[in-house]
Amino acid sequence: MATVRIADVPHPKEEHPRTNLQDGVRSSGGDGIYGRQSFSRSGTADPLDDIYNIRSRSKPPSTNRRGIRMSTLDRGEDADPGLQNPGDFKQKQVFKGKLLLWLAYQSIGVIYGDIGTSPLYVYSSTFSSAPSRQDLIGVLSIIIWSLFMMVTVKYVLVILHADNDGEGGTFSTYSLLSRYMNITNRDPREASLVRLQRHLSGDLERAGQHVRQRLESSRFARGLLKVMGVLAVTMVISDGLLTPAQSVLGAVQGIEVVHPSISKRTVIGVTDAILVALFIVQPLGITKITFAFAPIVIIWLGFNAIFGIYNLVKYDAGVFKAFNPGYGFDFLVRNGEQGWRMLGGILLAFTGVEALFADLGAFSRRAVQLSWLCYTFPCLLLAYIGQAAYISVHPEAYSNPFFKAAPPGTIYPALVVAILAAIVASQAIITATFQLLAQVMKLSYFPQIKVIHTSRIFHGQLYIPVANWLLMIGTILVASIYNNTTSLGNAYGVCVMFVTFFDTCMVSLAAMFVWRISPFKVFLPWLIIACLDGTYLSSALTKVPNGAWFTITLASVLAFVLLLWRFGKEQQWFAEAEDRFPTSHFVTTGPDGQLRLTDRFDGAPLSTTRGFGIFFDKAGETTPIVFSQFALKLTAMPEVIVFFHLRPLETPSVAPENRHAVSRLAIPNCYRLVVRYGYNDEIITPNLASVIAEQIRRYLAEKHFHLQRQVSSDPPGTTTNENQANSTDYATTASPTEKKMASGERYDDELAKLNTAYAHNVLYIMGKEQMKIKEGTNYARAVLLWIFLWIRDNTRNKMANLRIPTDKVIEVGFLKEI
Repeated sequence: MATVRIADVPHPKEEHPRTNLQDGVRSSGGDGIYGRQSFSRSGTADPLDDIYNIRSRSKPPSTNRRGIRMSTLDRGEDADPGLQNPGDFKQKQVFKGKLLLWLAYQSIGVIYGDIGTSPLYVYSSTFSSAPSRQDLIGVLSIIIWSLFMMVTVKYVLVILHADNDGEGGTFSTYSLLSRYMNITNRDPREASLVRLQRHLSGDLERAGQHVRQRLESSRFARGLLKVMGVLAVTMVISDGLLTPAQSVLGAVQGIEVVHPSISKRTVIGVTDAILVALFIVQPLGITKITFAFAPIVIIWLGFNAIFGIYNLVKYDAGVFKAFNPGYGFDFLVRNGEQGWRMLGGILLAFTGVEALFADLGAFSRRAVQLSWLCYTFPCLLLAYIGQAAYISVHPEAYSNPFFKAAPPGTIYPALVVAILAAIVASQAIITATFQLLAQVMKLSYFPQIKVIHTSRIFHGQLYIPVANWLLMIGTILVASIYNNTTSLGNAYGVCVMFVTFFDTCMVSLAAMFVWRISPFKVFLPWLIIACLDGTYLSSALTKVPNGAWFTITLASVLAFVLLLWRFGKEQQWFAEAEDRFPTSHFVTTGPDGQLRLTDRFDGAPLSTTRGFGIFFDKAGETTPIVFSQFALKLTAMPEVIVFFHLRPLETPSVAPENRHAVSRLAIPNCYRLVVRYGYNDEIITPNLASVIAEQIRRYLAEKHFHLQRQVSSDPPGTTTNENQANSTDYATTASPTEKKMASGERYDDELAKLNTAYAHNVLYIMGKEQMKIKEGTNYARAVLLWIFLWIRDNTRNKMANLRIPTDKVIEVGFLKEI
């Protein structure tokens, strides 16, 4: 492998004012992160420059469909249709019939393990002594109405509709808002993969227009939304460290019911072994895992429902009056501060609801709604009501209501099912962690790490190996250090309430700017739910000194890492912006037919090296940066050039006939090949060059065949073009026979050059961009950028991992300042 190092003089970066996007429903691509603004290599505007770079958000006066103003040379060929395709956008999967029922069945085994095992400890966490019947009814009333308002109404019926093309979670709602509002920057290389749909101002009510304008123009508001979205992710992940440890440790401690003499060392050892086994099975994927997990949770919830019915019939059916919310308010009024503090235990009845939304991408909205409304919700209601019926007669049973209220002869089966259900409870948050990490990687908040799709049918079911093993190590450490569920319980719940509050705010904004509901109609429901969130959150914050500081601290550290990576990526995009131009910005054809650099680069002639040069570009939009560096610094080009762009799509496979899109660029014998592939397709193979050459041959043959047919159908004297941009190449008023001959000669010439170059030598030309911190950068900014560069250098994909012949690889290194 040859290596070429180029020390590029970093380009000055100017500050550009942030301007509002023009109104309208924006198509894919949009302005990218920096829009387009004309400027020369020195960074100043050039009135003679007809090229618009990706910089500001302002729209140039005359644009093509990508928004890039084209010169005469490249107006047709560099604006090729192969870069953009409506099918590139993520498509929401819709399931019906048997598949929907199957997904609903799977969702029970994944989503509801956490919230479904809450009956094991809600009453014991709420009461510190045997409760009076009046207090018991009050707490039951709050539990019932919390499950109804916080889970059923808020999440299942409302928030699940705020998905981003099928993905769930607070961060997905932030991503949804960023498509309908100008609140974030985007990677220019991935602009065409995002469907921007900002509504016209006229489609919003006057109040909505005003609120949107204020949010978009406020740097603080945009930053606050970003921080909320990121904190929601890291708080779920922080709870993800606690949930497996708490649930599995609680399950193993349940053995003490029948064996009180079991030692703490044994409990910790068994807990760690089960945790290891739990994470080892994650590579199997959700579909396979739920073959075992779903029956466990279904049986567990069924046990709770049956036990509840039994206790209601045998003990005290009068607890049904708790459906009157007045008893809940009466409880809070009578108990004052103590009642408010007890809400910290009651909220455990719906912890896990954040995973219900975050796991949406692995299932579907209808599947989650079906499994909650038709099975899980009724079972949980019967469980809490039945336990209250038993406790009302046996007040001392509050400390362990599930097992003490079990019907005679069922204690051992109930213990086995409870232990299994508590172990399975961890799956909800593990799956949510995979979903959320995949989302933040898409928006460049985290380095790209390996993501495995585990199902060919359900495209949103993911597994991330690195996250899985790190989570396993973290949960084992937490379980071993805290070593009892009481300590873990003190650390649990605060992050959940923060996330639910963030969800309330994000979805309220989505209602205004995505669903176009009047802010006046949104305000009252938001206020009611926000007050519920705030009440529970304020109570949960009392746990901070007793253990919740750990999850908040961990979430803050993780959020800092995500925001730091995003900050560094934006600085990288600014540094790279100078090279994001069509080919005609760099290379032109002189009067003598010789290829040369354009006048803005001193017009130096370009030498041609024999061979077939493949320039790699990951999801690029214009000219690969490695090509511009190669041409400008070495003043040479391969005989035949191919820009190789990759387009990963969220589908198992792309049909071979739809996989490749070839187009000709402004430079002679220069082509662009866009490869669309699914997560099960293998693209980078040892015979990659032969595949690329064959695709170009097919392209040339199809173009030749099309021109021959067109010439045959044209009357004499008609101008025939291969495309509108390059009419001079084919324009002629000759007879059809002469046109056919000219077309055939050009085809033969291009094909011969292609075959000759391919036969002589194949070069895979890749760029390795190095970055350094600009001199004079203030100390705090320099430290942040240094951390970003360190993470970037240690997480980049290595060329050695590519399955291509190493003796044909050239690495072009170049330097940019940030």
